[in-house]
Amino acid sequence: MPLTERLYYNDSHLIEFEARVVDVTERVSGWAAVVLDRTAFYPTGGGQPSDTGTLNGSRVVECIDDGERGVLHVVQRFAAPRNTIVAGRVDWARRLDHMQQHTGQHILSQAFVQLFNAPTKSFRVSESLCEIDIELAHPADEIIERAVELANNVVWEDRAITIHNVSAVEAAALPLRKEVSRDGELRLIEIEGFDLTPCGGTHAYRTGEVGLIAMRSWERAKGLTRVEFVAGMRALADYRRANRSAREVAALFSCGRDDVAQHAAQLVEENKDLRRQVRALTEVAAEVEARALLSAALVQADGTRVVAHVFADRDSEVVKRDAEFLKKVAHALIAQPRTIALLGCRDKETARLVFARSADAAGDMNALMREACALLDGRGGGKADMAQGGGKNVTQLQEAIDRAVLVVRNG
Repeated sequence: MPLTERLYYNDSHLIEFEARVVDVTERVSGWAAVVLDRTAFYPTGGGQPSDTGTLNGSRVVECIDDGERGVLHVVQRFAAPRNTIVAGRVDWARRLDHMQQHTGQHILSQAFVQLFNAPTKSFRVSESLCEIDIELAHPADEIIERAVELANNVVWEDRAITIHNVSAVEAAALPLRKEVSRDGELRLIEIEGFDLTPCGGTHAYRTGEVGLIAMRSWERAKGLTRVEFVAGMRALADYRRANRSAREVAALFSCGRDDVAQHAAQLVEENKDLRRQVRALTEVAAEVEARALLSAALVQADGTRVVAHVFADRDSEVVKRDAEFLKKVAHALIAQPRTIALLGCRDKETARLVFARSADAAGDMNALMREACALLDGRGGGKADMAQGGGKNVTQLQEAIDRAVLVVRNG
């Protein structure tokens, strides 16, 4: 028999108890692993985190199932020796939260089985939410919401939850939601008229204790459907956060909370239209800039025009002089014959460069760019006819352009 009698098996609402210290193993920095002859603390297992609380006033931060050795209570600054009787107290808020999540999972998992024959393959409780992975072939919002609705109906019917201890032979003859493959006594959790499944976790007395089950999201994951949900107090906290966010966004739109989606969709469409207009204006501005730069270009002996320019970005302008604008101006310039464009700009705290040449002009823009980026403490590259790059040394931006011009002029 295991050293530790597990009191939570028979009463999940038991949070105060006395027990005898069976073993104490000192750990580093004042921690100890304590084994008791009986405990109400649930150890981590089955997707459910462990309880926390106190032993003789010392903080229990985690409980670990150590098999036949029993339950290890990881305690901070524990002073009681072996064979001492100690008083334990389980953190009720955490226990209730875990009971609500775990019982909610049983109800929701059976709802998916009953409606869609979709069994749960795994279950996880984290600090803020829960996940189940189910074999649901064709998930959709309306399908998952049907399961959530059925689950909540079972919650609100306040059905009794009963614990049964049976043998493996007896369990084999029962309509269990999931099969078990181990021998010995089994602990079954029955939700009246709805679900029967083996489980060693902590559960509510009645389904009404779960309060509410809410689906947050779902996605396809590793060939299964992963449903993220919250129950009980977490569902209330999640609603409060969502409601607060919705009201804050509604205030930005000066509309009702339930009208936010419509206003947001309208804003997205308006933004798309404005972005199209800005792109069109940017194309026009790039053409205008290119013509102005060409008129002032340095013309070499072989007729090649060299355009070298650093753009100043002004926040008040509709068209920003950034890296994308440089490329548009460069393309407009090299659409003209025998033209080399050496362009730069300051994009926030980064210097940006675009070097390009028309097909009939000479020069390796890629090699030229690498040399310029070295001066800017950055990097860049591209092809022989066009390259781009940049760096953090914005003070050397004009110097980088000037040196590139000298390289081009000296051929």
